[in-house]
Amino acid sequence: MAEIVRHKFKLKKEDTVEIMTGKDKGKRGRILKIVRDKDRVVVEGLNIVKKARKRRNQQDRGGIIELEAPLHISNVQIICKKCGPTRIGIKIEEDKKIRVCKKCGEAL
Repeated sequence: MAEIVRHKFKLKKEDTVEIMTGKDKGKRGRILKIVRDKDRVVVEGLNIVKKARKRRNQQDRGGIIELEAPLHISNVQIICKKCGPTRIGIKIEEDKKIRVCKKCGEAL
């Protein structure tokens, strides 16, 4: 039987991130969803793709729709309020893990 490996991500849902590579490089948005098994995140309003949707019933409209596609987690960086895009470190205080900015040390 295969072991299930769970990845530990420092990013969380609702974090504001900046895209570092690709067609939306430099744009910022909020994380809507994290796809843990594929190491991907869906960012609100970014990486928009067009997809053909089939009509499901009489009332439903088929056609081409636009939706956010997942990005690899390595292509986004969290935004620090002080210093902009940065990496995340973990600081342990009184048995609590706190995410901190690697540049300025401020809690995120």
